[in-house]
Amino acid sequence: MAYIKEVFLVIKNWNNFLFPYEQALGELKIKLRGIRNEFIQFGKRSPIEFVTGRVKPVPSIKEKMTRRYISENRLPQDMEDIAGLRIMCPFVEDIYQVVDLLRKRTDINILEERDYVNKEKSSGYRSYHIVFEYPVEMTTGEHKILAEIQVRTLAMNFWATVEHSLNYKYNGVFPTELKNRLQQSAETAFKLDEGMSEIRDELIEKQSEYSKNNRDD
Repeated sequence: MAYIKEVFLVIKNWNNFLFPYEQALGELKIKLRGIRNEFIQFGKRSPIEFVTGRVKPVPSIKEKMTRRYISENRLPQDMEDIAGLRIMCPFVEDIYQVVDLLRKRTDINILEERDYVNKEKSSGYRSYHIVFEYPVEMTTGEHKILAEIQVRTLAMNFWATVEHSLNYKYNGVFPTELKNRLQQSAETAFKLDEGMSEIRDELIEKQSEYSKNNRDD
């Protein structure tokens, strides 16, 4: 597996090191948003609501390196979320449709999948994670980087965003009452997702019955 070639024991220029990740992020955001545009262009409902992405800030990279005991010369191989993308979906079932679409792509090489939608974390966190390898074409040749895509509903994203900000504030140590309330709110958010899916299915069924009755008339 050919990862970024110019990795030194001490990274002296972080901008140069992160450039391929920035390049990959820009390309992938355009490609993933293109999936949504294609559905809309052909008059279909898109399973993608919107796409966001970021390259992890250097202080966050260093903090994670310390926490996970990752050395700088192993950084490209051992830190899989330096470049991270999020795909937001309207409904839970859309998550798996998007995952299937990503599996069929030839421009990414999926290395690992983690389903936290049906098997949520103990905190209540839900999302579908995909770790993949992506080739970046540069003047010095092809550089393969690791990146991560998180696929989730809007409700899951709202909960995860709030939980992340609270986690930062409390440095990962939540009071028991707050921890329990967060878990309950995560379950409430998931029930909302399930409820919206049921409403959509009922509407589709009623529309189908209405169309059938009109044809019979």
